[in-house]
Amino acid sequence: MTGLDPDNWDGLRALGHQMVDDMIDRLSTLRDRPVWQPMPEELRARLRTGLPHDPTPPEELYARFRELVEPYSTGNVHPGFMGWVHGGGTAIGMLSELLVGGLNANCGGRDHAPIEVEREIIRWAAEMCGFPDTTTGLLVTGSSMANMIAVITASRAVPDGLEMRAKGVGTRKLVGYAAATAHGCIARAFDLTGLGTDALRVIPVGADNRMILPELERAIARDRAAGLEPFMVIGTAGTVDTGAIDDLNTLADIAARENIWFHVDGAFGALAMLSDALRPGLRGLERADSVAFDFHKWAQVQYDAGCILVRRPGAQAAAFAQSRAYLAREDRGLATNAPWYCDLGPDLSRGFRALKVWMTLGTYGADGMGDMIANCCAIARHLADRIKANPRLELLAPVTLNIVCFRIIAPVADLDHFNGEVVKDLHESGIAAPSTTVINGHKAIRAAIVNHRTTNADVDRMLDALLNLADHRLLTAR
Repeated sequence: MTGLDPDNWDGLRALGHQMVDDMIDRLSTLRDRPVWQPMPEELRARLRTGLPHDPTPPEELYARFRELVEPYSTGNVHPGFMGWVHGGGTAIGMLSELLVGGLNANCGGRDHAPIEVEREIIRWAAEMCGFPDTTTGLLVTGSSMANMIAVITASRAVPDGLEMRAKGVGTRKLVGYAAATAHGCIARAFDLTGLGTDALRVIPVGADNRMILPELERAIARDRAAGLEPFMVIGTAGTVDTGAIDDLNTLADIAARENIWFHVDGAFGALAMLSDALRPGLRGLERADSVAFDFHKWAQVQYDAGCILVRRPGAQAAAFAQSRAYLAREDRGLATNAPWYCDLGPDLSRGFRALKVWMTLGTYGADGMGDMIANCCAIARHLADRIKANPRLELLAPVTLNIVCFRIIAPVADLDHFNGEVVKDLHESGIAAPSTTVINGHKAIRAAIVNHRTTNADVDRMLDALLNLADHRLLTAR
């Protein structure tokens, strides 16, 4: 053995071929498998082996993976998975991860091709969102990190804001604004950046689950009168509960008039910009100062692949860049190719996320992705139509994009509890996996059609199974 390389490369090659074959077989037979199944306690216990001090043959470890891990994963690759907002991934994305692991590139910076691939992805993302070609950005773990980077960048973009890098955020009375339907990572970003959750003004929403804009304007006026500094307004393109889209164009008008940063959290909804039919619903996103979204949701890229875009050249670097002797940029050699990605966010060590985005979008094309996204929304409308046609079911929110919130109507004392229990029954059946939320005080069954493999037949099967399980609960309760 040389270092940690194997003595027998042919043996490892054979194992690798077997792994690829097994995973492709798995993807090609998903419909024959349960969406999800609980992991038995005895198998959980078998994973708790303690730190291995002696070597184990990789063939044995792979056998343990096949037995203990593979059958008990989340299930979001399955067409019956409709919970939360999880992308389904693709076979080409899976193979991309193999290539990335072989290169093991650190994309914090320096002069190598993986950096150029990421730069191309940022150019693609900017074009998708209608941003200029001078846009900066980078790939991150997900929209939680992307939104945090946006909050930090916006806070440093205020007059004399860069002083906060040395003196701290306590020197300013900054306040930002987001709708009550905004994702929880927005408040968390205000918390973790030191601004404090009290600095985030939560603006009420209307019956359409969109921010009430006169309420926003009144909140900004109140804060200015109190001597505070409004610095940021955050719109949502696709709320996680219902898929609602704030009036982004009017939000852009308000932000421009008030001279504050306009950010859009487009975690999954921003990808609707790829669809000619859906793009008009996001009018105004192209005017944002920054946008956060995830390629690992509707773009079907393997986890994780979030993205942050910033319109103003230099704003990200002003917020994050550091100068250290051991990170000196040179005029030739490997240490050239500035700016480095470590200057645009908090991470110095960064994986080569861009390759799976490059290969996935390259394989299917932006137009093909747009058609797939529009089809997800058409399937959601089909589900909504079935719900509206059935007196046993109640639609609880308008269907803006791909999320359908509804409940089963049944003669029970606690309807919320009943709906929640039926969803758990459905999960354990292995047939489908929607999630739940609360809409207007009611427990809702929430079906998010994000997986490219999902069809009308899959949502029909999910709905029929829910009703059958509800009937079974009602019969056994008598």
